[in-house]
Amino acid sequence: MNSPVLIACAHGTRNVEGQAAIRQVMAEIEALRPGLTVVEAYVDVQEPELGGVVAGLPEGTPAVVVPLLLSTGYHVKVDIPKAIKSRPEVTAAPPLGPDPRLAELLAARLRDAGLGEGDGVLLAAAGSSLPDGSVDSEEQARQLAELLPNKVRVAYGASAEPNVPDGVAALRAELTGAEVTDDGGRVVVSSYLLATGYFHDQLSKAGADVVTAPLLPSPVLAEIALERYDAVVAARS
Repeated sequence: MNSPVLIACAHGTRNVEGQAAIRQVMAEIEALRPGLTVVEAYVDVQEPELGGVVAGLPEGTPAVVVPLLLSTGYHVKVDIPKAIKSRPEVTAAPPLGPDPRLAELLAARLRDAGLGEGDGVLLAAAGSSLPDGSVDSEEQARQLAELLPNKVRVAYGASAEPNVPDGVAALRAELTGAEVTDDGGRVVVSSYLLATGYFHDQLSKAGADVVTAPLLPSPVLAEIALERYDAVVAARS
């Protein structure tokens, strides 16, 4: 029996580097699972749009929508269910985060950026109007904090509070008065974003001393995406 189609559903971006990074994840999924049909789709900005992709599947074709998104928010709770509601053979997996492997990747990006033991870390997530998104981001921050001696706080690019500039200011205030050594005392923004694009560009304007690179490129995202897919397939069998 053929495996269900994996619909890799990303947010979408106008940033060419960001588009390439997401397509690289899809290529890595295909490389990890030869023979699996992987179809790209987006919930915003880019085409093909998820609803059209689902509608274009031959009737009765089983498929799993894997959100290439980092937390549960409006797209996961509303847009994806809406796109698949008339096709019972198409189901949806959870988003990629939170996940301990993402915490490890975030910690690696921080080390690459020269994180000192006395620096404060602000995990900067995209943000969601739904509370589930903040819960997921806070859990990801907790997992990251387990790997670091640093203070770790959370802020959001949009739709949730605190926003990133306010988060930077608050964390800097926390660090004021603490013993500052040669390897610390700065505010380091940890980009909890998949790729470059509008939200990542805004991080450099938030007043932090350092901003890390986004999560991609990394093979970890394709590995997590396949794990999410496999869990849904196993539950359906």
